[in-house]
Amino acid sequence: MTPDDLVLTPRGVRFQGQLYPCTIGKTGITRNKREGDKATPAGIHRIVGMLYRPDRIPAPVPWAMPIGTRDLWSDDGTQGDYNSLVQAPYPHSHEVLRRADPLYDLVILTDWNWPDAVAGRGSAIFIHQQRRPGYPTEGCVAFSRAHLHQIAARLTRHSRLIV
Repeated sequence: MTPDDLVLTPRGVRFQGQLYPCTIGKTGITRNKREGDKATPAGIHRIVGMLYRPDRIPAPVPWAMPIGTRDLWSDDGTQGDYNSLVQAPYPHSHEVLRRADPLYDLVILTDWNWPDAVAGRGSAIFIHQQRRPGYPTEGCVAFSRAHLHQIAARLTRHSRLIV
């Protein structure tokens, strides 16, 4: 582990000497991640990107990419672009990245089941803003808005999420 790693503990995520409360998947942590199981996958996940809503917030780091009006994330395991960024119109199952609520105003991308995605092994394992404290995710790791922005501004291209 390095100081730039985000390490999930029973009390939250430890990052650069601080402990940040967070929420994880509704069904806890799993070593056998499946699409739709609502679990956070155990393992060491590299941080591979960051997306942000340019109409709502400034870029938290120079390497963050803006979320466009047509940006989606494919969660359809029958498609070749499963677990990757796609553009609308997209007739297959997907998540909308440009949401009405603030959950995806800032999204940190992990390398879970990416870039060579295996169908059904799970998609869209992000780090993002939580709905409210203690409210679980569908498998992601989520923080308060303030903590997410503090963490994002200090991440490096070598940071990892260790679950």
